[in-house]
Amino acid sequence: MASKNLLALVVLLSVLGVSVAIPKLNLNLDYYRSKCPDAERIVRRVTEQYVSRKPSLAAALLRMYFHDCFVRGCDGSVLLKSPNKDAERDAIPNLSLRGYEVVDAAKTALEKKCPNLVSCADVLALVARDAVVVIKGPWWPVPLGRRDGRISKLNDALQHLPSPFADIKTLKKNFAVKGLNTKDLVVLSGGHTIGISNCALVNARIYNFTGNGDFDPAMNPSYVRELKKKCKPTDFRSTLDMDPGSAKKFDTHYFNVVAQKKGLFTSDSTLLDDVETKLYVQTQVATGGISFNKDFSDSMVKLGFVQILTGKNGEIRKKCAFVN
Repeated sequence: MASKNLLALVVLLSVLGVSVAIPKLNLNLDYYRSKCPDAERIVRRVTEQYVSRKPSLAAALLRMYFHDCFVRGCDGSVLLKSPNKDAERDAIPNLSLRGYEVVDAAKTALEKKCPNLVSCADVLALVARDAVVVIKGPWWPVPLGRRDGRISKLNDALQHLPSPFADIKTLKKNFAVKGLNTKDLVVLSGGHTIGISNCALVNARIYNFTGNGDFDPAMNPSYVRELKKKCKPTDFRSTLDMDPGSAKKFDTHYFNVVAQKKGLFTSDSTLLDDVETKLYVQTQVATGGISFNKDFSDSMVKLGFVQILTGKNGEIRKKCAFVN
């Protein structure tokens, strides 16, 4: 049965154009079919209830999933709470994460229907996908069977999460360590087509880039002027759209913004500093983003295999914020 399921997954991913190394295929699209056949439907229903009322949660949940997978792998460790405030969610880059209530609500509903069966890691993977679909973004298959990690450390998040201030060389290393290539880097950066940030993360770029009261020369001067109107020198709290002009719609407008040198973060602007990432940006602009949805789906599937726990590793948490 396992070999048939493995073959079915390989065939489906091949049809979808997803390139995933066969040794990693220890997840299964039908993992809960016999154990908890309503699992995906339950998660989808809960996610739709929340995101339809508050669409901005789509960006938040997608970001949470990314932050989970980049630290100790896709093991739900970002969901864990610590009485000492030293878990991943307590790290500065994660203090702005939100949407935990959606994952918790989905997990609670699953525990009522199928207790002790569905991992929080799988719930988060499904919630991220379903949240994007609610706002009419792309769908992607989510192979299941991950188990939950028991370890969550603040310092791990600080060490492994890609920084918004990182250059292209650093970002490529960050992604390569996780088994993701340069194309995955630029494609997943396209997730910035939705969501918000704040003035604190761009203050130095627009007011004091080199310590001489200047702005980052990689930024379009007209965009700098726009940002200065929204972010006064001492304003570190006002919000900014990641994709100005199209921040609520999952589309390819982000690449137009980057091409115009209006990327909000250094990590956005630096996509123009590498031959492969720059070509991808330019291609999406020139073609109206004809391949982006498929590319994004492919890369999200790959992301979902990063350092996963399966078999007897990890556990199935009863509550996502606490180990059993």
